Amino acid sequence: MKSTPTRKLRVAVLCQENLIPPDSLEGYTEAEIIEWKTEYDVVSALKASGHDVQTVGVLDDLGVIRRALFDQKPHVAFNLIEEFDGYPLFDQHVVSYLELRRQKYTGCNPRGLTLSHDKALSKKILAYHRIPVPQFAVFPLGRRVRRPAKLAFPLLVKSATVEGSVGISQASVVRSDEKLAERVEFIHRKTDSDAIAEQYIEGREIYVGLAGNRRVQTFAPWEHRLENLPEGAPNIATYRVKWDPVYQRDVGFSDGPAELAPELARKLEHLSKRIYRILMLSGYARLDYRLTPEGRFYLLEANPNPNIARDDYFSDSAKKSGLDYEPLLQKLMTLGMSYDPTLF
Repeated sequence: MKSTPTRKLRVAVLCQENLIPPDSLEGYTEAEIIEWKTEYDVVSALKASGHDVQTVGVLDDLGVIRRALFDQKPHVAFNLIEEFDGYPLFDQHVVSYLELRRQKYTGCNPRGLTLSHDKALSKKILAYHRIPVPQFAVFPLGRRVRRPAKLAFPLLVKSATVEGSVGISQASVVRSDEKLAERVEFIHRKTDSDAIAEQYIEGREIYVGLAGNRRVQTFAPWEHRLENLPEGAPNIATYRVKWDPVYQRDVGFSDGPAELAPELARKLEHLSKRIYRILMLSGYARLDYRLTPEGRFYLLEANPNPNIARDDYFSDSAKKSGLDYEPLLQKLMTLGMSYDPTLF
């Protein structure tokens, strides 16, 4: 489904200062492009749709945003910020600043960001609502690793707050207390954050994209596949699987529509909308699941403001649902401009 914008908008694209995209991909390697591909795709698509686009690079100064809002007076800020001053959890405060300035923006609200960024807190909330989540334990920085007796191996160890699969590799799945302690120490050192160890669940990895505020739309379920993993290797989305094109080819990475029985598809849609509302998400999000051979969905993570590069999970699933890339970005801006902070 293709459409044209109803009017030309002034759009301020907020992104990390080091991820401001060039005007062209010419002369850049595949590895270089992947760093700022989302920013490039969004900016180029918005310009191609006829919008007046200004890219605003942000590091550690909210004044940069304030000046851009004053100078351009954008109809909407297209928010691609994932951290502030090097700290991932501060992105929620950037959004709070936009709300205090009465500036319309795309993506998730501050409360939804706060709840979903904390992987332990979000699991506790969902478990309270009887949403299936893996058993887990948090290991704070500077504390001795003591595994609760009820937490059985194998376990997947990762950062409790840092996203993008940072620190996740095949070695993240551990099967002994010795390996657990080693991996927790690695996560502490690598990410400077608390570690979370959660029950490793065998099964298919299914992603669901959603968009909406009070009313929520789900896109076609998407499956992450690794066809050439060594015998016995866990099927997990490691950092290299996500960000290394050469490694992706080596392990036979592919993704595409998830083939689900109709009753499972209906169950997944209902479950996803429940989670979206329980975690007070808005704008758009991606929910990552494991589907066990017995047909049970476990929510692994809720990702507010997920990657929206062209030809990525989220945009591909939206396209499968009838929404091409440019109309998808238009929808996200429309949602941002219609969002009312007093309702969240």
